[in-house]
Amino acid sequence: MSSPPPLAVREQLREQRFEKVWSQELNDAFADVAPYYDRANVFASFGLWNSLLQSFMSVIELHPGERTLDVCAGTNAVGIALLRREPSLEVHAIDRSAAMQVVGKQRAQALGFNIGSTIGDVHVLPFPDNHFDVVTLQWASRHLRVKDVFSEIHRVLKPGGRFFHCDMLRPANPTVERIYYAYLRVCLSLTSLMFRSNSAAKSLRTYFIDALEMFYSADELSEVLRGLGYCDVSSKTRMAGTIGFHRAVKPAA
Repeated sequence: MSSPPPLAVREQLREQRFEKVWSQELNDAFADVAPYYDRANVFASFGLWNSLLQSFMSVIELHPGERTLDVCAGTNAVGIALLRREPSLEVHAIDRSAAMQVVGKQRAQALGFNIGSTIGDVHVLPFPDNHFDVVTLQWASRHLRVKDVFSEIHRVLKPGGRFFHCDMLRPANPTVERIYYAYLRVCLSLTSLMFRSNSAAKSLRTYFIDALEMFYSADELSEVLRGLGYCDVSSKTRMAGTIGFHRAVKPAA
């Protein structure tokens, strides 16, 4: 375990180190895990996966008829949870993985929900300025150029619109960090064995730890959001700072 780079240069160094994984390898891995992604997360979290989703949902404010976008939507867990809570929402999803969205679309349709699906690069969102009331992003920022994506989300939010973020974070406490990474090394190996992951997914087990080591703590991510022009930024953490929920608002015009 090493100290993360200074905040001012971290994004640049993250991209230099992980660009090949992000651009070439992750899509193959997620294509493999798509059919069992949700079950694997329940297994790896010792059954806490749905509880974490509910914790994330508890920080999301919704109003009837709002237009929402779920970025890196995966299997549409968040979009489905949003519609269960407020069926009048207009929910859109974007993800680079067609395989994950196939599963997500099937899940939504089985429940009678309609979620608009876009396959594309979330670093350049194909939506107009000032378009969404709410944008969500979960379990994906470690694999992204964070400032680029957060800036695009800021662009497509309406003035006064809300951004809600959830992800695994780099714990601020060094002792917790060491224990956390040791747990993840064991957990990732067991999960890949249990679900018979292919070589594309198995090859990224070391990457997942490396990505967290160079990621942000909850306070650092709040600082990033403020630096990009968001206001009313707040955060909550779970599990000794290993999981974080953020809320941020695009200032009203």
